[in-house]
Amino acid sequence: MRKLRLVIGKLEIEAELLETPTADALYAAAPFEARAAHWGEEVYFTVPLGVEREAGARDVVQPGELAFRVEGEAVVIGYGPTPNSEDTEIRLAMPANVWGVTKTDVRQLRKVEAGDLIRVDVLES
Repeated sequence: MRKLRLVIGKLEIEAELLETPTADALYAAAPFEARAAHWGEEVYFTVPLGVEREAGARDVVQPGELAFRVEGEAVVIGYGPTPNSEDTEIRLAMPANVWGVTKTDVRQLRKVEAGDLIRVDVLES
C-alpha cells in the first residue's frame, strides 16, 4: 500500500493512496511543500500536476477522503461544510479526483491557518 504523509504544523495526516492517475502523480511529485488556504471548512494547497479530471470525480466527499481539483491544480481536504454545502455535507467547489483516504480526524484541520506550511513526503512502509 502506497502512502503519503502530510505535515501541517503539529498535525500529521497519513494518507493511503488509491489506484488512480492522480494518486500516481502525487506519489511521483513527493516530496514537496506548499502553503495552506481555506474555503469554508476545506483546506487546499496548490500542486502543479497536470492531471485530467477522472471519470469518478465528484464534488461531495466524506470525511477522510482526499481529493484533487484539476481547475487550479489543488489538493483539497474537506472537513466540514463549505459555502456550496447543503446541511452538513462536505461539498467541494467543483468535482475533484478522489486520490486517497486517511483515518486521521480531519476536523483537526480547523486549527490550520492560511499560509501555514504543508510538507508532503512518501511514507515508507
